[in-house]
Amino acid sequence: MKVNYSLVTRRLRYLVGMVALVFGTASCEKYLDEPVYSEMDPQTLLATEAGVNSLLNATFGELFMRGWDGKSRMNLENWCTDIEWETGGGENLIATQMINFTWDASLPWFNNILWLRPYRAIRNANLLLENIDRGDYDASKKATYMAEARFMRALAYAKLYGWFGPVPLRTSSDDPLELGKATEAAMQTFIEGELQSVTETLPLPGEEANYGRPNRGAAFALLCKFYLNTKQWEKAIAAADDVIALGKYQLYPEYEQLFRVENEQNSEFILVYPQSPQDGGNEYINGALPPGFQQSPQMGLVFQSGWQNWAAQYRLYDSFYQSFDEDDIRKNLIMTSYVNGAGQTISLLNGNNTRSIKFRPDPNAIVNDHGNDLPEIRYADILLAKSEALAERQWPSQEAVDLVNQIRARAGLVGEDAVSLADFPDLQAFRNHLLNERAWEFYAESGIRREDLIRFGRFVSSAHARGKTNANETHIRFPIPQAARDADPSLDRTDGE
Repeated sequence: MKVNYSLVTRRLRYLVGMVALVFGTASCEKYLDEPVYSEMDPQTLLATEAGVNSLLNATFGELFMRGWDGKSRMNLENWCTDIEWETGGGENLIATQMINFTWDASLPWFNNILWLRPYRAIRNANLLLENIDRGDYDASKKATYMAEARFMRALAYAKLYGWFGPVPLRTSSDDPLELGKATEAAMQTFIEGELQSVTETLPLPGEEANYGRPNRGAAFALLCKFYLNTKQWEKAIAAADDVIALGKYQLYPEYEQLFRVENEQNSEFILVYPQSPQDGGNEYINGALPPGFQQSPQMGLVFQSGWQNWAAQYRLYDSFYQSFDEDDIRKNLIMTSYVNGAGQTISLLNGNNTRSIKFRPDPNAIVNDHGNDLPEIRYADILLAKSEALAERQWPSQEAVDLVNQIRARAGLVGEDAVSLADFPDLQAFRNHLLNERAWEFYAESGIRREDLIRFGRFVSSAHARGKTNANETHIRFPIPQAARDADPSLDRTDGE
């Protein structure tokens, strides 16, 4: 069978770098690694189980981003929201465009990080699905491999859809080189169908081959978030209930400890991007530490010689910090002052300058790379997603309020600090609170705030409130990268309409 490798270029074929899984021990866990081995014929490679795993891990590696790409993806999505902004360093040229809503299709990170990597994952998944029958392996293993490939392909398309809207649906390596964008309906139908198809085949949480591999909980959770962001409320409730019914997940008892390296592989992280100091770890903290940082008595943190303190500075808006309830322990992961190298105590308040230290520096960090895993979906997100969907389906809803209070209780907000149905005279009042609750819970995490602001219809208006007058409805979706358009003129058309 002829294999057409092209996904995002107009060439007949491109080089396929096969990637193998290296099980290294770091922070007491196994990680998905991405060393390039060679260009191989997939028909030969996939005749062996080792080859199947190498291609699967290449697929995982494109989406479970680490190092610079993982941090950059987080920043692209966060800098255009009402929580976080940036100054200084080599990233500032990109950051300024995101903060001020002056980006366009030429922004290189759109192409290099948000476009090419998902499509490489899609290419790999297609190759595996087309060639899986060439090997002689156990039927149950084969079914799992196929389900993992379909999950990763669906995840790639869900991310592309969230960033760019409808894009070409490439489901075969023999698809035409020029393939126009799918319709909205086709995109949604494909993502939903792919995820539904694997929910009974993927292993249960804890039974997957290695930490970071897809499992049934991740499929249900991704379905739940997809339904939430497409406002399919009844389906979002059902998918959330599927996650809950697994009985495998719960809120981690201490929010302040949740994101530390030593507490990874916990019962709250459902879909997670593993990070390793040995191979491109979490780099966010390097930009969060303020200039000349030496210690924070507030956080019991003392700078170690192996850590980095970048010129790029990741800052939070004062309006966000000041929005927390006084007793909310979630704000304790925000640095408000520090001691510099001259022994001076520097306040970070009242200058849009507080810092998220949610990903507390790893004692075993190597240069820029820390081992703190990046959660894509947490159990807290599923509970709040169900709350939102219940309220939107039928208001008033005591169950929706009760779910919010589960999250608030973990944050130390009980008794008089709990919310009640009487606090919300109408659905809009509850929506306003839920949007705030999600900000307090998920700040400085991957892409959640942008999705929330868009879903609640506040993405543009919140930008205007910050004085970003360039923001308009066209910014709700990122432009398909110019490099991709130059390679494939059919991206200017929508097939099927």
